[in-house]
Amino acid sequence: MTTTPTSVFAPPVAVPVHQRVAELTATHIGPWQEGYLNDRSQAVAALARLRRGAGREAGETPDLWNLIDTDALHTPAAGTRALGEQELVRAENALHAALTLWAFHQQSRGAPMHRRHTRERPGGLGAAVRRLMPADGIDEPVRKRLVRAGTAPDLVSLTQRLRDIVVLLRREDISLDYALLASQLYCWQWPDGPGAVRRRWGRSFHEQRRPRPASDENTTLDTDKDAL
Repeated sequence: MTTTPTSVFAPPVAVPVHQRVAELTATHIGPWQEGYLNDRSQAVAALARLRRGAGREAGETPDLWNLIDTDALHTPAAGTRALGEQELVRAENALHAALTLWAFHQQSRGAPMHRRHTRERPGGLGAAVRRLMPADGIDEPVRKRLVRAGTAPDLVSLTQRLRDIVVLLRREDISLDYALLASQLYCWQWPDGPGAVRRRWGRSFHEQRRPRPASDENTTLDTDKDAL
């Protein structure tokens, strides 16, 4: 007797929360960044509002509540599940921190300050900090800024210390993967998270060993569009 094989369907794998945070961050930044670089008034105004929240807790800036859409975190979609209260709070905190830091980074820059990480062009925080340094040495004060960020006692302090690093990155037109950063900020808020994130930043730092190519040095465009 011939037996017809039974198809076995594996249950769908739930999308990790940190990945959902990263994807939502990229979804927000994409149109804002394009609009800002094309001098669209709505995007310019949105970035001005976002910058006011940099280095502050999400709940401290009510003006951003209707700007940062978190519905995707509250509404399960295919391959996702409903998030618990702690997950939601930490996801919203990470999203807020990443978006406001990006807006501060993008201010008055004529090239995109958010770009996705690739193996060929590492976009992690550690790699970005390494690119601030000479190819043949270590700038110790800059390195200490990264170490200080990694030892922050809470997310607000961490965001404020990251803002100090972003000042340097913006000055040199060095971009960062803010979707990746958002996912790491989410992980950072859990027990054992700070240590894991510090290790990722350390690995990222050592990934970036080559000097910054001249073609990757974005041209600065100084405008008055941010005086809002």
